[in-house]
Amino acid sequence: MGDVPRWKRVVLKLSGEAFADANGYSIDGDVVFQVAREIQAVKSELDVDIAVVVGGGNIWRGAKGAGVGMDQAQSDYMGMLGTVINALALQDALERLGQPTRVQTALEMARIAEPYIRRRAIRHLEKGRVVILAAGLGDPFFTTDTPAAVRAAELNAEAVLKGTHSGVDGIYTADPRKDPTATRLDEISYMDALNQGLNVMDTTALTFCMDNSLPIVVFDVLADGNLRRVLVGEEQIGTLVR
Repeated sequence: MGDVPRWKRVVLKLSGEAFADANGYSIDGDVVFQVAREIQAVKSELDVDIAVVVGGGNIWRGAKGAGVGMDQAQSDYMGMLGTVINALALQDALERLGQPTRVQTALEMARIAEPYIRRRAIRHLEKGRVVILAAGLGDPFFTTDTPAAVRAAELNAEAVLKGTHSGVDGIYTADPRKDPTATRLDEISYMDALNQGLNVMDTTALTFCMDNSLPIVVFDVLADGNLRRVLVGEEQIGTLVR
């Protein structure tokens, strides 16, 4: 279509909840396929490298286990395994659409995925593959926001695109699902987002992005065409943090 993307390489952060069925659990195959279709479309139309970091909250949240007395590290490792299940689901959907992929995991499980190796991941991106990154950083006590930020820096990405769901299409002055007076912000600085305690990413990830000058776009990934709109900047979609 002749559009030029704003960034040549990005990391797309997807929460596990975005993959969930109507009850908020398991995996909704139609939703996964919809997200895959969005990714495949921009790969075919725009010259952009995409790595995807997936969460696992639809299967298990580490904080949930810790909240009922489980060991925090053990519960977080369970959550990492949940991200691998989501990564394999997304890989299957993308490859059914003809988009080559590789899944790399921070916890080694050689039968189903490659271990995360930075140079290999970069090579896959250069060859036009979508690299799906699972199991976070391989360490407990982090949400999957932090691996999205860290992998973006490691892979020389130029932006982190945080895909939201449930109709929330950016960063608001308050939770729009609870406060009808909440207004969406088109742009905000890292420091203002931190100081105001806005729900952008966890503070570790947001501070990392600030220190490494990685812009963040928070947008509704489940709206048709939104990923492409964010990449080409043809209209104001979501909220830009920089």
